Amino acid sequence: MTSLTHLDLSHTGFMGKIPSQIGNLSNLVYLGLGGSYDLFAENVDYSAVEHLLAENVEWVSSMWKLEYLHLSYANLSKAFHWLHTLQSLPSLTHLDLSDCKLPHYNEPSLLNFSSLQTLDLSRTSYSPAISFVPKWIFKLKKLVSLQLQGNEIQGPIPGGIRNLTLLQNLELSFNSFSSSIPNCLYGLHRLKYLDLSSSNLHGTISDALGNLTSLVGLDLSHNQVEGTIPTSLGNLTSLVELDLSYNQLEGTIPTFLGNLRNSREIDLKYLYLSINKFSGNPFESLGSLSKLSSLLINGNNFQGVVNEDDLANLTSLKEFDASGNNFTLKVGPNWLPNFQLSYLDVTSWQIGPNFPSWIQSQNKLRYVGLSNTGILDSIPTWFWEAHSQVLYLNLSHNHIHGELVTTIKNPISIKTVDLSTNHLCGKLPYLSNDVYELDLSTNSFSESMQDFLCNNQDKPMQLEFLNLASNNLSGEIPDCWINWPFLVDVNLQSNHFVGNFPPSMGSLAELQSLEIRNNLLSGIFPTSLKKTSQLISLDLGENNLSGCIPTWVGEKLSNMKILRLRSNSFSGHIPNEICQMSLLQVLDLAKNNLSGNIPSCFRNLSAMTLVNRSTDPQIYSQAPNNTRYSSVSGIVSVLLWLKGRGDEYGNILGLVTSIDLSSNKLLGEIPREITDLNGLNFLNLSHNQLIGPIPEGIGNMGSLQTIDFSRNQISGEIPPTISNLSFLSMLDVSYNHLKGKIPTGTQLQTFDASRFIGNNLCGPPLPINCSSNGKTHSYEGSHGHGVNWFFVSATIGFVVGLWIVIAPLLICRSWRHVYFHFLDHLWFKLQSFSSYSITV
Repeated sequence: MTSLTHLDLSHTGFMGKIPSQIGNLSNLVYLGLGGSYDLFAENVDYSAVEHLLAENVEWVSSMWKLEYLHLSYANLSKAFHWLHTLQSLPSLTHLDLSDCKLPHYNEPSLLNFSSLQTLDLSRTSYSPAISFVPKWIFKLKKLVSLQLQGNEIQGPIPGGIRNLTLLQNLELSFNSFSSSIPNCLYGLHRLKYLDLSSSNLHGTISDALGNLTSLVGLDLSHNQVEGTIPTSLGNLTSLVELDLSYNQLEGTIPTFLGNLRNSREIDLKYLYLSINKFSGNPFESLGSLSKLSSLLINGNNFQGVVNEDDLANLTSLKEFDASGNNFTLKVGPNWLPNFQLSYLDVTSWQIGPNFPSWIQSQNKLRYVGLSNTGILDSIPTWFWEAHSQVLYLNLSHNHIHGELVTTIKNPISIKTVDLSTNHLCGKLPYLSNDVYELDLSTNSFSESMQDFLCNNQDKPMQLEFLNLASNNLSGEIPDCWINWPFLVDVNLQSNHFVGNFPPSMGSLAELQSLEIRNNLLSGIFPTSLKKTSQLISLDLGENNLSGCIPTWVGEKLSNMKILRLRSNSFSGHIPNEICQMSLLQVLDLAKNNLSGNIPSCFRNLSAMTLVNRSTDPQIYSQAPNNTRYSSVSGIVSVLLWLKGRGDEYGNILGLVTSIDLSSNKLLGEIPREITDLNGLNFLNLSHNQLIGPIPEGIGNMGSLQTIDFSRNQISGEIPPTISNLSFLSMLDVSYNHLKGKIPTGTQLQTFDASRFIGNNLCGPPLPINCSSNGKTHSYEGSHGHGVNWFFVSATIGFVVGLWIVIAPLLICRSWRHVYFHFLDHLWFKLQSFSSYSITV
């Protein structure tokens, strides 16, 4: 095909080497071979690798007419002369080497890219890696477009870029410049598109930005830029897209932003100011932007009243996100907006008390965020009928009341529905099989789950996330889970469920998080969970489960990170197989009837060591499917009793490591092997029957924040190494058989004395000095078992004083008549005074 001028094989999935015979197509003007992973420009004969690789790139040298060359994702790591070969093409104007692997970098002595206008080196990798911009790029005086995003370039943006005076498109995003925006950029007067997003830039935006009068698009998002928007931005009369989101910018929105207009009367269309520190009322400045299509100003400090006039000119608006600000919407009951939105998020606005009737006119909505908007109303029937096209609905944290089943004629079909934290009641609503997420937690739904769970058995439900926590649901948990095969996260906690665990829940092969705590479930540990091998979080706490913890828990549930069986009636030994859970971060078996020794194999819980401890603050349950506006993952949360109180942990759960075996009947010594867990944060072994000493190696557990060994029979002295625990904020060893001096440490003496009472300890913080002969005395304190004579004397005094008053009344009848007559008279006076006050 020697007459071929255009050949595009991009994204075809070809693998292997690029055949050199392609060089026979000497009339090619356009050649696209990019976008195919593992496409190699090399030869397998490594005995002459350099020569052959040079030839394998030199096939382009015969293409004198070639103008466009697209080689993205090619592996050129062995083609050492690629740059010299490509620069010899006299007609080459467009070169795309994005995502390529390039060989060792050598700065060329001579360069003759005489015609090159666009160069894309995005996400390229050199072998070995470089962290700077190659200097030869700054010699390409005819460049109109330069793309270097995602190259991990470090240091300031190089000043040599000022030489590229013809640049119209400059993309430097996703690098690590760690500098302010250099003045050299403000001299590129022909720039139309400038992208510096996600590049670790700081400092302020210079007034010199106003020199870039040709700018159509400017993206400075996801940096640490601070200060205010410069007034010179008003000079950018061609600006169509402005993205300043995710920075530290502050102040009010300048009025000139509402007047950005170019000669063709095309106003600003896309304005993104999310997640900054802006204040004031932006609608005073932005209300005239009639061509604005997307306005994202969420997560700022904006405030004020927004009325109909402020929104009247925004006739082109399609995407509107102003959530997380302090706005009040004041519009008439018959207001009809001049825009048609597809995306609406006004979370945390004051919109109620009535359900906003103007939503009815927005028949193109796909995303509706009305969380925490002060609605004290029921959801009208028209809402469900008029918005069947909605994909995401969030009405959480309002005061919405009523029974959903009376307002919804058809099963809910919205992909993601969040109605949590309201006052909804009655039976659970029916779902269609294409709902992916449902959150009805913290409401007053009642009765059984039977109809909700077992009604539609025609085809499998697609639901992945189900949260029905904190309602008044009752009865047994229905055994219909086989029809919900895609469930990833199920939360049924804090209801009134009774009976045994439903066997069909074991069919949930995708299940990763299961919370059924705080119910009235009975029976043994559910054997059906053997099949749920993907579980990472299991919370069966606060129920009436009994029997032994089965050994298969550690064998079958190897992905477990959170195991919470607190406040049940489990008995028997802690199975050694639990130690096979190498990913386990939280183990809570407190308040059961467990006996036997603490397994010494706890040292194998490697996720509680510094080497293997998680650095991700959150634990996620991953969904197999992904639709628009639905979650790919959910954040796992769990109630943990740490630092003496119960708190819900979610956003930092991934950083928590905890073992709580308190309030059981455990025997034996604290195994010294447990001190190998140097990544453990919280350790609670209190209220057991443990004996022996505190392990000497406890000082090696440098991550410990709290230790509770109280109310055991631990003996010996407190190891001096415990003072090495610099993060320790709570230590309780009260009511044991400890003796000797409390070790001196940076914070041990600051703890309350009650944490050491009930022993034979001495020294601060106890008010007992250690005597020279080493003898100590037990100190019970105000909370100990010793007699507190203050309370004894106070009780005696109260009893004596009471009888001094009562005895004469019992003995003398006339005194008794006079006393009660006085009380009647006093009561009559009080009633008369109260009636007079109300009348007045």
